[in-house]
Amino acid sequence: MRKILIQTTIAAADEDWAIHRFSKLAQLLRDQRDAHGAPLFEVVARDRAVSGQADPVLASIDRSDFDQLWLMAVDVGDGLAPHECQAIERFRQRGGGLLVARDHMDLGSSVGGLAGIGAANHFHTRNPETDPRRRVNDDTGTPAIQWPNYHSGCNGDYQPVTICAPLHPLLADPASPTGAVRFFPAHPHEGAISAPAGLDARVIAQGRSLASGELFNLAVAFEREGGCGRAIAESTFHHFADYNWDLQLGCPGFVSEAPGDGMHRNPAALAEFQRYVINAAHWLLPA
Repeated sequence: MRKILIQTTIAAADEDWAIHRFSKLAQLLRDQRDAHGAPLFEVVARDRAVSGQADPVLASIDRSDFDQLWLMAVDVGDGLAPHECQAIERFRQRGGGLLVARDHMDLGSSVGGLAGIGAANHFHTRNPETDPRRRVNDDTGTPAIQWPNYHSGCNGDYQPVTICAPLHPLLADPASPTGAVRFFPAHPHEGAISAPAGLDARVIAQGRSLASGELFNLAVAFEREGGCGRAIAESTFHHFADYNWDLQLGCPGFVSEAPGDGMHRNPAALAEFQRYVINAAHWLLPA
Protein backbone atom coordinates (compact mmCIF):
# COMPACT_ATOMS: atom_id res chain seq x y z
CA MET A 1 0.00 0.00 0.00
CA ARG A 2 1.33 3.42 -0.99
CA LYS A 3 1.66 6.18 1.61
CA ILE A 4 0.43 9.76 1.15
CA LEU A 5 1.20 12.61 3.54
CA ILE A 6 -1.26 15.51 3.52
CA GLN A 7 0.51 18.26 5.44
CA THR A 8 -0.27 21.90 6.20
CA THR A 9 2.38 24.54 6.80
CA ILE A 10 0.88 25.78 10.09
CA ALA A 11 0.47 24.34 13.56
CA ALA A 12 -2.97 23.08 14.59
CA ALA A 13 -5.46 25.93 15.01
CA ASP A 14 -9.23 25.79 15.29
CA GLU A 15 -9.72 29.12 13.52
CA ASP A 16 -7.44 28.63 10.52
CA TRP A 17 -7.06 26.39 7.47
CA ALA A 18 -5.48 23.63 9.54
CA ILE A 19 -5.59 19.96 8.60
CA HIS A 20 -9.08 19.34 10.02
CA ARG A 21 -10.34 21.56 7.17
CA PHE A 22 -9.16 18.93 4.64
CA SER A 23 -10.88 15.85 6.10
CA LYS A 24 -12.93 15.09 2.96
CA LEU A 25 -9.76 14.99 0.84
CA ALA A 26 -8.09 12.56 3.23
CA GLN A 27 -11.18 10.34 3.37
CA LEU A 28 -11.57 10.27 -0.41
CA LEU A 29 -8.03 8.96 -0.79
CA ARG A 30 -8.47 6.45 2.04
CA ASP A 31 -11.61 5.12 0.37
CA GLN A 32 -9.83 4.08 -2.83
CA ARG A 33 -9.68 0.31 -3.34
CA ASP A 34 -7.97 -2.11 -5.69
CA ALA A 35 -9.75 -4.86 -7.65
CA HIS A 36 -9.73 -7.09 -4.56
CA GLY A 37 -11.20 -4.46 -2.26
CA ALA A 38 -7.96 -3.68 -0.46
CA PRO A 39 -7.07 -0.04 0.32
CA LEU A 40 -4.76 1.56 -2.23
CA PHE A 41 -3.45 4.36 -0.04
CA GLU A 42 -2.45 4.84 3.55
CA VAL A 43 -3.06 8.52 4.29
CA VAL A 44 -1.45 10.52 7.09
CA ALA A 45 -2.97 13.99 7.56
CA ARG A 46 -1.22 16.41 9.92
CA ASP A 47 -0.28 20.00 10.72
CA ARG A 48 3.16 21.28 11.58
CA ALA A 49 4.25 20.10 15.00
CA VAL A 50 5.02 23.58 16.37
CA SER A 51 5.21 26.87 14.47
CA GLY A 52 8.71 28.35 14.41
CA GLN A 53 10.41 25.04 15.15
CA ALA A 54 11.65 22.29 12.87
CA ASP A 55 8.88 19.93 11.82
CA PRO A 56 10.17 16.39 12.42
CA VAL A 57 8.19 14.88 9.54
CA LEU A 58 8.89 17.48 6.85
CA ALA A 59 12.55 17.79 7.85
CA SER A 60 13.08 14.06 7.33
CA ILE A 61 10.59 13.27 4.57
CA ASP A 62 13.40 12.28 2.21
CA ARG A 63 14.24 9.45 4.63
CA SER A 64 10.62 8.42 5.18
CA ASP A 65 8.51 5.74 3.52
CA PHE A 66 6.04 8.25 2.10
CA ASP A 67 5.43 8.05 -1.65
CA GLN A 68 3.68 11.42 -1.98
CA LEU A 69 3.45 14.77 -0.20
CA TRP A 70 0.33 16.92 -0.65
CA LEU A 71 1.43 20.24 0.81
CA MET A 72 -1.36 22.65 1.77
CA ALA A 73 0.54 25.94 2.04
CA VAL A 74 -1.75 27.92 4.34
CA ASP A 75 0.95 30.02 6.03
CA VAL A 76 1.60 33.74 5.71
CA GLY A 77 5.15 33.27 4.44
CA ASP A 78 6.93 31.43 7.25
CA GLY A 79 5.56 27.91 6.85
CA LEU A 80 8.68 26.17 5.54
CA ALA A 81 12.23 26.49 6.83
CA PRO A 82 15.14 26.23 4.37
CA HIS A 83 16.20 22.81 5.64
CA GLU A 84 12.64 21.55 5.24
CA CYS A 85 12.57 22.78 1.64
CA GLN A 86 15.83 20.95 1.06
CA ALA A 87 14.40 17.74 2.52
CA ILE A 88 11.35 18.05 0.23
CA GLU A 89 13.68 18.57 -2.73
CA ARG A 90 15.59 15.40 -1.83
CA PHE A 91 12.24 13.62 -1.48
CA ARG A 92 11.43 14.54 -5.09
CA GLN A 93 14.93 13.60 -6.21
CA ARG A 94 14.39 10.08 -4.91
CA GLY A 95 11.14 9.87 -6.88
CA GLY A 96 8.54 11.13 -4.41
CA GLY A 97 5.45 12.84 -5.83
CA LEU A 98 4.60 16.37 -4.71
CA LEU A 99 1.43 18.46 -4.87
CA VAL A 100 1.67 22.08 -3.72
CA ALA A 101 -1.43 24.23 -3.17
CA ARG A 102 -1.21 27.87 -2.05
CA ASP A 103 -3.68 30.79 -2.19
CA HIS A 104 -4.04 34.53 -2.80
CA MET A 105 -1.55 37.36 -2.28
CA ASP A 106 1.31 36.04 -0.09
CA LEU A 107 -0.59 33.15 1.46
CA GLY A 108 1.65 30.10 1.24
CA SER A 109 4.63 32.04 -0.09
CA SER A 110 7.03 29.84 1.87
CA VAL A 111 6.78 27.37 -1.04
CA GLY A 112 8.94 29.79 -3.01
CA GLY A 113 11.88 28.13 -1.29
CA LEU A 114 11.26 24.85 -3.11
CA ALA A 115 13.38 24.10 -6.16
CA GLY A 116 11.53 23.94 -9.47
CA ILE A 117 7.94 24.02 -8.30
CA GLY A 118 8.66 27.07 -6.15
CA ALA A 119 9.24 29.12 -9.30
CA ALA A 120 5.78 28.13 -10.53
CA ASN A 121 4.17 30.11 -7.71
CA HIS A 122 3.72 33.87 -7.98
CA PHE A 123 2.91 36.03 -4.99
CA HIS A 124 2.40 39.68 -4.13
CA THR A 125 5.86 40.33 -2.67
CA ARG A 126 7.72 37.24 -3.90
CA ASN A 127 8.21 36.18 -7.51
CA PRO A 128 5.28 38.23 -8.89
CA GLU A 129 3.77 37.40 -12.27
CA THR A 130 6.04 38.54 -15.09
CA ASP A 131 3.29 40.48 -16.88
CA PRO A 132 2.86 43.78 -14.96
CA ARG A 133 -0.68 44.10 -16.30
CA ARG A 134 -1.65 41.16 -14.10
CA ARG A 135 -0.34 42.83 -10.94
CA VAL A 136 -3.74 44.33 -10.23
CA ASN A 137 -6.59 43.30 -7.96
CA ASP A 138 -8.92 41.00 -9.84
CA ASP A 139 -11.25 40.39 -6.90
CA THR A 140 -12.25 43.69 -5.28
CA GLY A 141 -14.89 42.35 -2.90
CA THR A 142 -12.40 41.90 -0.05
CA PRO A 143 -10.13 44.99 -0.18
CA ALA A 144 -7.61 43.62 2.32
CA ILE A 145 -6.78 40.79 -0.11
CA GLN A 146 -4.59 42.08 -2.93
CA TRP A 147 -3.20 40.52 -6.10
CA PRO A 148 -2.88 37.84 -7.16
CA ASN A 149 -6.54 37.19 -6.31
CA TYR A 150 -8.39 35.79 -9.32
CA HIS A 151 -12.15 35.61 -8.71
CA SER A 152 -13.43 32.25 -9.98
CA GLY A 153 -16.66 32.36 -7.97
CA CYS A 154 -17.99 31.94 -4.45
CA ASN A 155 -16.83 29.34 -1.97
CA GLY A 156 -19.31 26.50 -2.34
CA ASP A 157 -19.70 27.03 -6.09
CA TYR A 158 -17.86 25.39 -8.98
CA GLN A 159 -16.08 26.88 -11.98
CA PRO A 160 -15.80 25.59 -15.55
CA VAL A 161 -12.35 24.41 -16.57
CA THR A 162 -10.61 25.30 -19.82
CA ILE A 163 -8.49 22.30 -20.85
CA CYS A 164 -5.05 23.14 -22.22
CA ALA A 165 -4.48 20.78 -25.14
CA PRO A 166 -3.45 18.07 -25.34
CA LEU A 167 -5.63 16.63 -22.59
CA HIS A 168 -3.43 15.68 -19.66
CA PRO A 169 -4.08 12.30 -17.96
CA LEU A 170 -4.76 14.18 -14.72
CA LEU A 171 -7.91 15.61 -16.31
CA ALA A 172 -9.23 12.46 -17.97
CA ASP A 173 -12.69 11.40 -16.79
CA PRO A 174 -14.41 8.58 -18.70
CA ALA A 175 -17.65 9.31 -16.83
CA SER A 176 -17.78 12.90 -18.07
CA PRO A 177 -19.73 13.65 -21.28
CA THR A 178 -16.56 15.17 -22.74
CA GLY A 179 -14.17 12.55 -21.41
CA ALA A 180 -12.49 15.24 -19.32
CA VAL A 181 -12.90 16.92 -15.94
CA ARG A 182 -15.07 19.98 -16.58
CA PHE A 183 -15.28 21.58 -13.14
CA PHE A 184 -13.05 22.71 -10.26
CA PRO A 185 -14.23 24.18 -6.96
CA ALA A 186 -14.55 27.97 -7.14
CA HIS A 187 -12.93 30.51 -4.81
CA PRO A 188 -13.23 34.32 -4.61
CA HIS A 189 -9.49 34.95 -4.80
CA GLU A 190 -7.18 32.30 -6.26
CA GLY A 191 -3.42 32.64 -6.52
CA ALA A 192 -1.16 32.77 -9.57
CA ILE A 193 0.90 29.91 -10.99
CA SER A 194 2.78 29.26 -14.24
CA ALA A 195 5.05 26.69 -15.88
CA PRO A 196 8.68 27.71 -15.23
CA ALA A 197 10.89 28.00 -18.29
CA GLY A 198 13.50 25.30 -18.75
CA LEU A 199 11.56 22.60 -16.88
CA ASP A 200 9.42 19.76 -18.20
CA ALA A 201 6.23 21.38 -16.95
CA ARG A 202 3.09 22.77 -18.55
CA VAL A 203 -0.20 24.42 -17.66
CA ILE A 204 -2.92 21.79 -17.97
CA ALA A 205 -6.06 23.69 -16.87
CA GLN A 206 -7.23 27.28 -16.71
CA GLY A 207 -10.12 29.15 -15.16
CA ARG A 208 -11.71 32.45 -16.14
CA SER A 209 -12.30 35.29 -13.71
CA LEU A 210 -15.93 36.21 -13.17
CA ALA A 211 -14.75 39.72 -12.28
CA SER A 212 -12.46 40.63 -15.19
CA GLY A 213 -12.87 37.81 -17.71
CA GLU A 214 -9.13 37.09 -17.54
CA LEU A 215 -7.92 33.54 -18.00
CA PHE A 216 -5.69 32.32 -15.18
CA ASN A 217 -3.89 29.04 -14.52
CA LEU A 218 -5.47 26.44 -12.24
CA ALA A 219 -2.91 23.62 -12.37
CA VAL A 220 0.64 23.06 -13.63
CA ALA A 221 1.96 19.51 -14.07
CA PHE A 222 5.67 18.68 -13.74
CA GLU A 223 6.81 15.47 -15.43
CA ARG A 224 9.58 13.24 -14.16
CA GLU A 225 12.83 14.97 -15.02
CA GLY A 226 16.29 13.74 -14.18
CA GLY A 227 14.87 11.02 -11.96
CA CYS A 228 12.73 13.43 -9.91
CA GLY A 229 9.18 12.59 -8.95
CA ARG A 230 6.22 14.20 -10.65
CA ALA A 231 4.66 17.32 -9.18
CA ILE A 232 1.55 19.49 -9.41
CA ALA A 233 1.17 23.18 -8.57
CA GLU A 234 -2.36 24.39 -7.75
CA SER A 235 -3.59 27.98 -7.76
CA THR A 236 -5.36 27.53 -4.41
CA PHE A 237 -5.68 25.03 -1.59
CA HIS A 238 -9.41 25.81 -1.64
CA HIS A 239 -9.70 23.28 -4.46
CA PHE A 240 -9.23 20.67 -1.71
CA ALA A 241 -10.79 22.30 1.37
CA ASP A 242 -13.86 20.80 3.06
CA TYR A 243 -15.68 24.15 2.92
CA ASN A 244 -15.36 24.27 -0.86
CA TRP A 245 -16.72 20.74 -1.18
CA ASP A 246 -19.46 21.01 1.45
CA LEU A 247 -20.37 24.35 3.05
CA GLN A 248 -21.93 22.59 6.03
CA LEU A 249 -18.45 21.62 7.23
CA GLY A 250 -17.71 25.27 7.96
CA CYS A 251 -14.76 27.62 7.67
CA PRO A 252 -12.61 29.84 9.90
CA GLY A 253 -14.42 32.81 11.39
CA PHE A 254 -12.35 35.33 9.44
CA VAL A 255 -13.91 34.26 6.12
CA SER A 256 -16.28 37.11 5.27
CA GLU A 257 -17.35 36.38 1.67
CA ALA A 258 -20.90 35.17 1.06
CA PRO A 259 -20.90 31.52 -0.06
CA GLY A 260 -22.62 29.94 -3.05
CA ASP A 261 -24.55 26.68 -3.30
CA GLY A 262 -23.45 25.33 -6.69
CA MET A 263 -21.85 22.17 -5.31
CA HIS A 264 -24.98 21.42 -3.31
CA ARG A 265 -27.25 21.92 -6.31
CA ASN A 266 -25.04 19.97 -8.72
CA PRO A 267 -23.09 17.25 -6.88
CA ALA A 268 -21.91 15.89 -10.23
CA ALA A 269 -19.53 18.87 -10.45
CA LEU A 270 -17.81 17.79 -7.26
CA ALA A 271 -17.69 14.19 -8.49
CA GLU A 272 -15.77 15.32 -11.58
CA PHE A 273 -13.22 17.22 -9.50
CA GLN A 274 -12.84 14.24 -7.21
CA ARG A 275 -11.96 12.22 -10.32
CA TYR A 276 -9.10 14.69 -10.78
CA VAL A 277 -8.00 14.13 -7.17
CA ILE A 278 -7.97 10.36 -7.65
CA ASN A 279 -6.09 10.77 -10.93
CA ALA A 280 -3.51 12.88 -9.10
CA ALA A 281 -2.98 10.22 -6.43
CA HIS A 282 -2.15 7.66 -9.12
CA TRP A 283 -0.17 10.00 -11.38
CA LEU A 284 2.09 11.18 -8.55
CA LEU A 285 3.17 7.67 -7.57
CA PRO A 286 6.90 7.01 -7.97
CA ALA A 287 7.93 5.26 -11.16
